[in-house]
Amino acid sequence: MTPEAKVKKKVVKQLKEIGAYYFYPMTHGYGKSGVPDIVGCYGSKFFGIECKAGKNKPTPLQEQNLREITTAGGIALVINEKNVDQVTELVTGGFGDMFGKQFGFDFGE
Repeated sequence: MTPEAKVKKKVVKQLKEIGAYYFYPMTHGYGKSGVPDIVGCYGSKFFGIECKAGKNKPTPLQEQNLREITTAGGIALVINEKNVDQVTELVTGGFGDMFGKQFGFDFGE
């Protein structure tokens, strides 16, 4: 299992525990490129979670999609090994707009 797959597995475990609706979007064919790895809904709030491993960061296109999510009122998260245990808190608390800046991901203003 790749390091990123391990992060995704831990994210999904937490989403299942809180009863969130989620899925892995398909980005080939008619899909949209740059969409977060996991998208879903919890407590009437849309979320997008981009999973990364190590020092990897979102691509410019991924950052654009995450920015669009927050602009539309959703929660956009970049999750890696260092913050994967905070998914439940961030999804249930709705702190996605502040999250990126806290961990060094600037989604623009």
